[in-house]
Amino acid sequence: MKTKKLAELAKTIRSKNAGTDKITFDIIFREKENYELVKKSGALTKETICRIYGISENRITDFVEFDPAYAIKFTIYRDRPSGSPGEGDIFGCQQYPPLLDIEIPMN
Repeated sequence: MKTKKLAELAKTIRSKNAGTDKITFDIIFREKENYELVKKSGALTKETICRIYGISENRITDFVEFDPAYAIKFTIYRDRPSGSPGEGDIFGCQQYPPLLDIEIPMN
């Protein structure tokens, strides 16, 4: 089965702070077709996020497919509050790379 990486289909894949205890992730598509393809593929789910980030599902506070913007957004609780000792990404902006290589089936 032919696949494409999520990074090839999405216009924007990013992460950022959502307060001191959460990080939010945005996956935004330019074309409706790519958005619908990813949405219908089942390749990007809460379960996928848990596996990729090694977290339990109760750490995911939101998982939204927002059709008007061709966007998928999810938010997770941080291991440690932003800026606390041992926390390595104050702004939460370096957490998105594991999403780039998600394989999306091209049915």
